[in-house]
Amino acid sequence: MPLLARSRLSELIGIWHRCGVIHHRDTEDTEGSSRYCTHDIIGAAIEVHRRLGPGLLESAYETCLCRELTLRGLGCVQEVPLPVHYRGVQLDCGYRLDLVVEGSVIVEVKAVRKVLPVHRAQVLTYLKLKSLRLGLLINFNVEVLRSGIYRIING
Repeated sequence: MPLLARSRLSELIGIWHRCGVIHHRDTEDTEGSSRYCTHDIIGAAIEVHRRLGPGLLESAYETCLCRELTLRGLGCVQEVPLPVHYRGVQLDCGYRLDLVVEGSVIVEVKAVRKVLPVHRAQVLTYLKLKSLRLGLLINFNVEVLRSGIYRIING
């Protein structure tokens, strides 16, 4: 492998380790525009899971995660309305985003036995409807939270 290619690969791996995301050429830089990495959100989720454990309702985890993010200095809004634009008309279908962090990351909170493909598709659809690039699907109903975290990228 040429030296330049190895250097670029090392740089990308460094970005991935710091932020959990590799940015593709000619796409928006999620890290630069957000002022933080998703690892801050994940750290807050791990703290909530450590304190509460599995077995509660999604609403409890959602509220506690929003509080933890706020304590860490991150902007967090709960239950953000998500209208659907269909054939030029905005329709309020009752969709709500669990959390939007710093206006740029959607966090979908689950407390289910198993995360299904439809749950990941749900987050991707939310990202597309909101025109955002990055989302996290976090299932708190697991023994070790790391196994319940899914990073979803629109694009």
